[in-house]
Amino acid sequence: MTFAIQWLRSFLFVFQIYFMMPIFGLMFAPWAIFSKRGARACCKSYSRWVFWTARFMVGIRCEVRGTPPSGEVLIAAKHQSFLDIMMIFTALPTAKFIMKKEILRTPVIGQYAKLLDCVAVDRGKRGAAIDKMVQDVRAGHQEAGQLIIYSQGTRVAPGVKADYKVGTGVLYEQLGQPCVPVATNVGVLWPRTGIMRKPGVAVVEFLDQIEPGLDRKEFMDTLETRVEEKSDALMRELGFDPDAVS
Repeated sequence: MTFAIQWLRSFLFVFQIYFMMPIFGLMFAPWAIFSKRGARACCKSYSRWVFWTARFMVGIRCEVRGTPPSGEVLIAAKHQSFLDIMMIFTALPTAKFIMKKEILRTPVIGQYAKLLDCVAVDRGKRGAAIDKMVQDVRAGHQEAGQLIIYSQGTRVAPGVKADYKVGTGVLYEQLGQPCVPVATNVGVLWPRTGIMRKPGVAVVEFLDQIEPGLDRKEFMDTLETRVEEKSDALMRELGFDPDAVS
């Protein structure tokens, strides 16, 4: 398959997933407005549409490994592109995200984030953002579920090193919940920017949970080591060498 044909397929794929997003949002709106179950059904149905079309249009097959948790836990995940968001959310029964507040102004995504009680924070005010994050999470405890945080704070390209933010450690300490790390390789096939999508097996893997009770430094070191080592291994499965990135 030539580069030009794969790029054209990628363009058509990207066009149709964004074209279908408001259609799914409108179809499910009467149910979603009155029920979180309806909002989750919309987001999962749309994600499955994306997975299905990704397979036959650009050759990406989505695979979830490990055991997704069903109880009340903190999910600390590697974030490489829009694809890992959908894969993690779809694998969990009652998930919600910690996200930057600007996303709430995004059409469709922002409205559904509000319906799902996702926690919006201002990343530009670090200390205040962490305090607000903890307060908002505690206020949402009426619905047990899985709280997803991207510990590096943003999408990180494959092989690029980025610090793990202290907010994950603060939540781990103050919530007293187990933390389930999640590794991924999706950015090798579905980059954080651009049109081109590459064929292959996109994986998110739920790793062994970290029990509550560790001090913050030990927890953060354990989390980073597990996620980075497994993510590097998953990327190597696709023939990508993360150590070769300068």
